[in-house]
Amino acid sequence: MAHLINGPAPALAVQRFKRFLVIGVITAVLGGCATFTPDGGMGPVASQVTGSIGMDTVKIASPADAVAVGGRVQALLAKPLTADAAVQLALINNRGLQAEYNALGISEAAFVEASLPPNPVIGVERLATGGELEVERRVIANILALITLPARSDIAKTQFEAARQKAIEATFRTAADTRRAYYRAVAARQTASFLEQARVSADAAADLTRKLGETGAAKKLDQARAGAFYAEVSNELAQARMNAGTDREALTRMLGLWGAHIDYKLPGQLPSMPRVKTVQQVEVDAVRRRVDLIAARLELDAMAKTLGLTEATRFVSMLDGGWRGNYQRVSEDGVRESASPRGFELEIQIPIFDGGEVNVRRSRETYMAAINRLLEKAINVRSEARAAYLTYRGSYDIARQYQNSILPLRRTINEQALLEYNGMLIDVFELLTTAQESINSNVAAIAAKRDFFIATVDFETAIIGGGGSSGSPGEGPAVATAAEGGGH
Repeated sequence: MAHLINGPAPALAVQRFKRFLVIGVITAVLGGCATFTPDGGMGPVASQVTGSIGMDTVKIASPADAVAVGGRVQALLAKPLTADAAVQLALINNRGLQAEYNALGISEAAFVEASLPPNPVIGVERLATGGELEVERRVIANILALITLPARSDIAKTQFEAARQKAIEATFRTAADTRRAYYRAVAARQTASFLEQARVSADAAADLTRKLGETGAAKKLDQARAGAFYAEVSNELAQARMNAGTDREALTRMLGLWGAHIDYKLPGQLPSMPRVKTVQQVEVDAVRRRVDLIAARLELDAMAKTLGLTEATRFVSMLDGGWRGNYQRVSEDGVRESASPRGFELEIQIPIFDGGEVNVRRSRETYMAAINRLLEKAINVRSEARAAYLTYRGSYDIARQYQNSILPLRRTINEQALLEYNGMLIDVFELLTTAQESINSNVAAIAAKRDFFIATVDFETAIIGGGGSSGSPGEGPAVATAAEGGGH
């Protein structure tokens, strides 16, 4: 609400206006006016991203920034992309992530705005009727906004810190999604490459069987089986090529590439599997490091402060008061008279129907609903961390089993089957069945290796947050205190 002050003369109005300016300046000093950071609040974001995942990120805020990023993009695309290079490219070139950084800048603007005192409003009114002249001057200032300035500034600061954590979370999410897309694209390409080789072998086998059939050395049944085997492998190859194309496009979107840049190079196969990580106290690490929990804790703190502000001002907002003074000049029968009536004006809203309890109750219920949702999320975070670790270890064991046992045994089976076929100990059906089983095992081994690398990403993001999971999008933020078993 606003106070109304009127001055009998310009000098007095200016004097009172200056008084309000002094009040505003003093309040601003006491409340601590915020100023804009040179990088829109990106400093702590870049620092935490570098410390957590070893990558750097930038906000493109000027043509010079765009040129610098363009040079880095060209350098990264000059050679086949690794997983780390793909993530780094996405962190500087993904426009969706840049929009998240713009949202951080908007939050900083709201923080700075909340720390500034409200601008005063000057009004002048002149009324002339016949020989009577009345001049009314008003200086209007939002006194309640001045009184609550420190509290509102503190709330906005907490919300800005929450927005900063959300920007960090968005960065982690982009990095995790890019890494998943990279492993899928490379695995799809490796699968297609393997099936191309398998189709060549199947084509040769079908052609040989057909020629043997022309000489009478192969039955029609064997020719049909060889032809069906070739057709089935060709279909598998067509599916693999389609998957490779769509997975590559998914990666391209994460990298933010278009035009000539979409012809980037990928390696022909997935990297070697690293040693498995043994992590103690997975839940504790997740609760301590999850950026979505930290952001939600800050949001909950801001909500609590807002509730306190609502309770403190529930009756103050119903009071309007101020000083009023008019300057009047009356001219009658050639005699001029002037007067400067003064008085006090006070308006009080009587809280008969709404005493402010509605807003207070609404705020309390909103706050408690947020606590309950975040307590549920905190429980889920613990479970997600445990499940991600179990999946990580399980997928490692499966991929290792393929590499160390199944594929070597398949090679031995293929060699022995070929020897026995040449020795006329088995027929074409057994040989083709063995070849199909070998193809299936190799394709499954590539998929198992891909799943292990994706499970690694899921496990890391379950600890630091911002990545969701490979099967479902990430859930909303939660609160660190709730995860630690605390409450408000």
